[in-house]
Amino acid sequence: MVLNSNDKKKPFQKTKSSSRGAVPSPTKPGLQVRAAAAKILGAVVDRKLPLDGALDNEHGNPAYKALNEGDRALVRAILNATLRHLPRIDAAISRLLESPLPEGARALHHVLAIAAAQILYLDVPDHAAVDLAVEQSNQDPRNRRFAKLVNAVLRRLGREKDHILAEIGTIPVMPEWFLGRLEKAYGKERAQSISESQLEAAAIDLTVKDDAQGWAGRLGGVVLPTGGVRLAAFEGSVPSLEGFADGAWWVQDAAASIPAQLFRDLAGKRVADLCAAPGGKTAQLILAGGNVTAVEQSENRIKRLRANLGRLGLNAETVASDLTKYKPAELFDAILLDAPCSSTGTTRRHPDVLWAKGPEDIAKLAALQERLLRHAITLLKPGGTIVFSNCSLDPAEGEEVAARVLSDTPMLERVAIEAERWPGLESAISPLGEFRTTPDMLEVPSGFARGLDGFYAVVMRRVA
Repeated sequence: MVLNSNDKKKPFQKTKSSSRGAVPSPTKPGLQVRAAAAKILGAVVDRKLPLDGALDNEHGNPAYKALNEGDRALVRAILNATLRHLPRIDAAISRLLESPLPEGARALHHVLAIAAAQILYLDVPDHAAVDLAVEQSNQDPRNRRFAKLVNAVLRRLGREKDHILAEIGTIPVMPEWFLGRLEKAYGKERAQSISESQLEAAAIDLTVKDDAQGWAGRLGGVVLPTGGVRLAAFEGSVPSLEGFADGAWWVQDAAASIPAQLFRDLAGKRVADLCAAPGGKTAQLILAGGNVTAVEQSENRIKRLRANLGRLGLNAETVASDLTKYKPAELFDAILLDAPCSSTGTTRRHPDVLWAKGPEDIAKLAALQERLLRHAITLLKPGGTIVFSNCSLDPAEGEEVAARVLSDTPMLERVAIEAERWPGLESAISPLGEFRTTPDMLEVPSGFARGLDGFYAVVMRRVA
């Protein structure tokens, strides 16, 4: 694995590596940040660990926890850029190599990938990205012999950045296994549109207790077709905004706010929110007038839900229970089951999802969703309504689960969602009357992030 000999030929002709002979220095500014980013990238793509867990301030990756908040923010920015653009980054690097990296050189790959992300997609000086990558290589016994290669590849990448970006700009940013599933479900053109939308920044959406127009004005936002408020990009923290401390609103993606709005009148009715944490949908159901029971398997997640409801000044009965074993004393008038899923509709804010999961995960989660849905139906009164939803883009976890359950459950019928009730989101209502949002939907005024999470939701009624 070497570069070709001519380093001055036109772009993408192979070049010979060179080195400046950097001396390892464990205290070099910025080195710990890049080392942490490389370790976490490896944990995600090689060991399939979730990024959120690695970036947890209390229980996350030790290299990350050892950093100050400013350095942690840079780690997050580097990882987000790397994971969003990973296929293009890999293509850029491979164009500059005469032969692929050695089979076991995963640590070297991660060093190159995070440096390339900084050079191609972040506002980091090229020389800093190169120097720190070379330093990383020199300090790692596995990579030390490749330090000259790292230096040459990344310096060339910086020189030919514009040309390389143009060359790799049409490469899909989703892994092939998932892009193929999207093409089967939505067609090739739409799949590409969904894939490209992953590169756009995720919006900050708020669900407000009341007066959406007023809060949009106070916070400089815009009211969405879902009734929530989208904020423009801003410097600072969400808790510092007006209304947060008073519990006037909470952060909730526009798509995530839809399922709880699909019920009709809930005033005075017994309502169950199954798989309820972190509590945004629970809050919506309470505000809609329901007497809500929130069910979660994890006691820790229940604690988080209670804390969130406490800030909002809202109350619900909370139950820590394995849902498949949950048996209430009295059946419910309405049930919301926002089921565990692959979360492939949330890649704008969770770009690790498609690298930490695979087809086998989708199959397992679809089977789990079906078990949960079938059990949830037994908790519903005759005449009651159940909304089944999740944030997956894959029909195997949404439409196909609902179709199987409806086909062999005579007591259940689909209730078509009326498109006219959702002006601005009519295209999200399927011919069967189900909700299907994708990240490339929802145009908003200039100055605001476009799109929303991918979500599926269906309304069903128990008729007997």
